[in-house]
Amino acid sequence: MKIYNTMSRQKEEFVPLQDGKVSMYVCGPTVYNLIHIGNARPMIVFDTFRRYLEYKGYDVNYVSNFTDVDDKIIQKANEEGVDASVISQRYIEECKKDMAAMNVMPATTHPLATQEIQGMIDMIQTLIDKGYAYPTADGTVYYRTRKFADYGKLSHKNLDDLEAGHRSDSHQLKVSGEDTKEDPLDFVLWKPKKEGEPYWESPWCDGRPGWHIECSVMSKKYLADEIDIHAGGEDLIFPHHENEIAQSEAANGVPFAKYWMHNGFLNINNQKMSKSLGNFFTVRDIAEKYDLQVLRFFMLSAHYRSPLNFSADLMEAAKNGLDRIVTAAGNLKHLEDASTVTAMTDEEKATFEASESYVKKFEAAMDDDANTADAVSAVFELVKFINTNATSENSKVYLDLLYDRLHTLCDVLGIILTQKEENLDADIEALIRERQDARKAKNFARADEIRDQLLQMGIVLEDTREGVKWKRA
Repeated sequence: MKIYNTMSRQKEEFVPLQDGKVSMYVCGPTVYNLIHIGNARPMIVFDTFRRYLEYKGYDVNYVSNFTDVDDKIIQKANEEGVDASVISQRYIEECKKDMAAMNVMPATTHPLATQEIQGMIDMIQTLIDKGYAYPTADGTVYYRTRKFADYGKLSHKNLDDLEAGHRSDSHQLKVSGEDTKEDPLDFVLWKPKKEGEPYWESPWCDGRPGWHIECSVMSKKYLADEIDIHAGGEDLIFPHHENEIAQSEAANGVPFAKYWMHNGFLNINNQKMSKSLGNFFTVRDIAEKYDLQVLRFFMLSAHYRSPLNFSADLMEAAKNGLDRIVTAAGNLKHLEDASTVTAMTDEEKATFEASESYVKKFEAAMDDDANTADAVSAVFELVKFINTNATSENSKVYLDLLYDRLHTLCDVLGIILTQKEENLDADIEALIRERQDARKAKNFARADEIRDQLLQMGIVLEDTREGVKWKRA
């Protein structure tokens, strides 16, 4: 299996540090609001990659944090007149609901920055002791960027070019009080508290950590000093991931991550998503129009490193594509229920063996830097094969094997073939029976009430000659 390593800018054979095990850290969201579809992309693509690693038999330790202390969280807390933890806890819960609706598996660990402050203080002290960091008179602690010889190796940025960019900002630095730095390129590890902000005690001042140190510490604690894969959106390459490398490698004395994976940007109708353009969508906004399985399927229809354009037409195409797969699965189950043949024929065995070629295509796509677009194509080919080679004349065993094959590949992609809503279905049937009884009793007001109630549950009734049928809206 090959993955594209941002560090080397080329595809490399994936060889984990420890045989059969994979340690993977994915930067999670800052929780001050509902997550938007840009946040959803790394969640979905790296969840899919994790699923594929597990499909291949790896034991994956998958860590994804929540940044639960940040200027935006504090600002929102002040606006609402509540503690910052109220805001972060609220949106962590909402984020977890969205992740579940997108069928993103929970991480092995979801650490919270605020619960790892002592580890951050310890790492900052190590960096000071090693000469990589220094406190200033007001208690701010900075990282000496130039002291780390390899700074820029991930983003391929040159320190002198960066300094030239900073020079033009020198007036701004003085205004913001950052002229206490030894070098304009040095970045913050710890900063003093401001009035009305949450803070923690430290040897330097009461304050809070800089953003970059958080991930270095959480990755070290829950994975190791050196990990297999560090992943996130390409907007994090610089400065966030670059700074993480500088901190972790200086403190721990070993390479930080063997492979760096970054997903491409998400655009809306070929424009960058922004509130000012009015094209900003939360995952909840999408959930009002589509099952979030459609959003997931849409995200997987392009290669994770490619920029992805979100539009109504492309979401409709994703919905139709997903429907084709789910319908094929439903038909197989229906044929299996109707079949009276139990033993599998030699002809069926040969046909089933022929379907193995689509599994091979799927694996070849995923082995090539997690190419989900080609993997989805292989699933469509398998669906076409199933639709052509499955009838009610076939044996239950054969039909079940075909279903399992489709289910296994879809499970790697996180696509749910069956809606596990048997209990809800029973409730719906009971309401429909009650509506029928109400109509017989000429209690049309109650019958209409039930129809409206079902409509609110997303259930549309159809009165047919065979009786009442229902479907999801």
